[in-house]
Order: sequence, then C-alpha cells, then structure tokens
Amino acid sequence: MSQNIHAEVVVIGAGPGGYAAAFRAADLGKKVILIDKDADLGGVCLNRGCIPSKALLHIAKVIEEAKALEKSGVTFADPTLDLDAIRSWKESVVSKLSKGIGQLAEARKVQVIQGLATFDSPTQLSVKLENGTQSITFDNCIIATGSRPTTIPNFPTDHPRIINSTGALKLGDIPKRLLVIGGGYIGLEMGSVYNALGTQVTVVEFMPSLLPGADEDLVRPLARKLKKAFENIYLSTKVSKVEPTDNEVTVFFEESDGKEFSEIFDTVLVSVGRKPNTENLGLENAGITLADKGFIPVNVKRQTIVSNIYAIGDITGDPMLAHKATHEGKVAAEVIAELPSAFEPGVIPAVIFTDPEIAWAGPTEMELKEKNIPYEKGEF
Repeated sequence: MSQNIHAEVVVIGAGPGGYAAAFRAADLGKKVILIDKDADLGGVCLNRGCIPSKALLHIAKVIEEAKALEKSGVTFADPTLDLDAIRSWKESVVSKLSKGIGQLAEARKVQVIQGLATFDSPTQLSVKLENGTQSITFDNCIIATGSRPTTIPNFPTDHPRIINSTGALKLGDIPKRLLVIGGGYIGLEMGSVYNALGTQVTVVEFMPSLLPGADEDLVRPLARKLKKAFENIYLSTKVSKVEPTDNEVTVFFEESDGKEFSEIFDTVLVSVGRKPNTENLGLENAGITLADKGFIPVNVKRQTIVSNIYAIGDITGDPMLAHKATHEGKVAAEVIAELPSAFEPGVIPAVIFTDPEIAWAGPTEMELKEKNIPYEKGEF
C-alpha cells in the first residue's frame, strides 16, 4: 500500500459529468484528483455510447442519402462495407477525443488515477489499482460513476448472440436478422445503423408506441419511416423467453392480448434502459443511502446527505443525458469553490439521433394533459 495522498476535490468517474467537474474545480484553483476504472477517459458517452453511435449513424445517413438520390435520377452502386476499416475509423474518432481529455487534464494539473474507488469514510477513499491499493483523503468528493445497460431478469447475458448497446457498437458482424428488444432511443439508433448496413431489423416494444415518453406528434414521422425500413415493429408485446444456440436465437413473443408466437434471429440486442452504477462504492461507509432504483438523492447544489460529498449525472436520476451531467458537474465544482451556484434548469433539452432526428425542450403534450396545464399547439 502506497502512502496516503490528499486532494481538495476528488472526482470518481471521468465521463462528461466527472471530467467537467474536475476541470471546473481545477480552474477555480482546487487541487483535484480524477479517478476512473478505465484507462481511456470520457466514460460511457465517449467510449461506448454517444460518440461511437453518432459516428456509425453518420455512415448510415450517408448511405441512406445516396439511396434517396435515385428518385432524383442519380443512381450509385450498392455500397461495399469493409467492417475492419469502419471499426478502426470509429475507434480513431473515439481515441482522438479521449486523448484530448487527457491533455486537458494535464494542462490543468489534474492528477488522473486509474482504479476502482470505494469509500472508507466520509473523507477517505481506497482505490484498487492494477498493483495494490492507494488511500486518498479529501475535503470534497464528487461522485460521477454514470450508468450501465439494464439486463432482463432470467435472460442469458454472456451469450455472443445476445448483446447490449456496448456489444452493438463493437460492430462484430452484420447479422442478417437482428431483433432489438426495446423501442427507446438507443434501440432505434442502433437499429437504424444496422438497417443501413444491410440487416433486416425487427423491434419489439412493451409499450403501445415507440419512444415512450417522447411527444407522439414528433414520433409519428419517424415511426412511419421505420415501419417501411424495418422488417417488423411489434408494439404492446413482450419477449417471454429466448433460446440461443451457436448459430441463432429463437425468441418467444407474447402480445398484450395473450397471443404468443416465435421467430428466429441471428442476433438479439437488449436495450431496455440503463441503471445507475451506485453499487460497490462503499456508500454506506460514507453515510449515504440510496433512493429507489438505486439513485443517490441530492439537493440543488448537488450535495448528498453528507455535505462534503456531491453526486452528479446518471447516478442522481433521470433524464440520463450527457449535457445534464456536464452542467451538474460545473455546479458541484462551483459550490465547492463557494461560488453561488445551483442546478435549477427551466428545461432540459433532449435529442434522439435517428433520421429524422427528434428534439424537444420542456414538458411534452402528454405531460401537460396529465397535469391539466392549459396549452396551445401549432404544427407545420
């Protein structure tokens, strides 16, 4: 065990919330340590989420635009896909941005430690390194450990033909038939990518509409387009069982009226939401208890029940959005530096990078109806 080191601010997690918090605290003159379990900074968003998916969506969009030109009398040959080249281009985009974060940390004299952090007390952490343990004491700590894909109970999770969003972004191969379980934004973005690359895509969603929670009027044009592009879209339907073999997966469906049927796919992508990474942090040693669904309760200054420990981003609840985490990180750093700051958003904009894209800010029409708030509506 190496000797104890001390920091004014320790940030756990180097995603868009964590690194923003660390950089803001350093800019405000604090001695900062940034801890992440991965060697590559940037968290899920940069390494296994938003950035690689936007890179692949860019390819999908160009393929679709080339096809769409046929109506205008311009025809291209079918695209030839070099999967290795696509993967290495996508990884080069990610690695460039990740290295950029490392350089920004260096320029601000933020000490970066790779390891798994757990609380020993409200002022001390143990970080499990590759070769031993490092003890760190701190005045303030900001927890920004993010989220991970939710799994479905009793589903095989370690079968190569059943993947989550991380597996889908690796682009191991282009399956002939892909089932996407979950009609939320991750499922539809990934489904769009694979569809453009030549896969026949089926989506199954438990709720009666795609993108539950988004405004129905906004979803309609996208649903119309995907209905033509995808092989099938099953709404109000659940997956009751999956039976994978080496070459395929047999999937059993159950509709809301009880009708059952089954189909065979090459690959199944499970994207039924995300859950916060709040286990294994030793939060009980710091005196922090979790709310329902495993979120950490915080006030507008992003303080937990323990006033020198802050929490930001996905671990504090929905909406799980990178730009929300970034802003919360800035607030936490400013509060630590005793500046007047609070997280009190009027609205948090949301965007889904399908084609057409969907974006909104503020309550949806459905929410306004539920709360009996009068509103006017314009459409064009």
